[in-house]
Amino acid sequence: MAEYRYDLHIHSCLSPCGDNDMTPNNIAGMAALMGLDIIAITDHNTCKNAASVMAAGREAGVLVVPGMELCTAEEAHIVCLFETLEGAMGFDGYIYKNMPHVKNKADIFGEQRRLSPEDELLGLEEDLLLVSSFIGVNDVLPLAREYGGVALPAHVDRDSYSVLAALGALPPEAGFTAFEATRGCDMEALYRQNPELLGLSVLRDSDSHYLETLAESEAQGIELPEKSVGALLAALSGGGKAQ
Repeated sequence: MAEYRYDLHIHSCLSPCGDNDMTPNNIAGMAALMGLDIIAITDHNTCKNAASVMAAGREAGVLVVPGMELCTAEEAHIVCLFETLEGAMGFDGYIYKNMPHVKNKADIFGEQRRLSPEDELLGLEEDLLLVSSFIGVNDVLPLAREYGGVALPAHVDRDSYSVLAALGALPPEAGFTAFEATRGCDMEALYRQNPELLGLSVLRDSDSHYLETLAESEAQGIELPEKSVGALLAALSGGGKAQ
């Protein structure tokens, strides 16, 4: 077993709230500069920049996990991580068919930029990605598993767009084996108020939308038998130790 430094909640410039400087090469380069071993690209309701960030990560020596930050019907954010790009894109296609389609207003929400591994503009996503899908919280994990992935509630300590804010508690029927808390979270208070979280793996991610926050955030470590996406997802699925 070895410890690997991770950040599994990072947005690219495809997320409307993601800065245009969050390009594949900038993300991978900053991650390498900060000594990160494993990162995940988790844009809102899409995986369409994952392939480019993965390619940039290979050049920078950083393992990139393809993922998505899904917004559920209850307006709760769930981080979904996949073992393969093919699985991620299959999930992407399913979510696209199960979300409302309204045109993005770039002057209000920002551009949604699809980039190549060389940071070249491939196009703009026209449908607004900051919407709630038609997928309920209890359905996310089984759905992610169909595509070779795992799912965990995002930033549960926040008072908006979290499962705890939306539902008041983590529903046991959702089947989650891990959750994410912000790096500034008071974990003792969180466990005291939400004892259903005890015994689950916890990730502490940056949720970076800007290079500055990616650079400033202190990375955490996770113990894995090897540096691979499969080992990471197995740990998160089976209650592996993350901190």
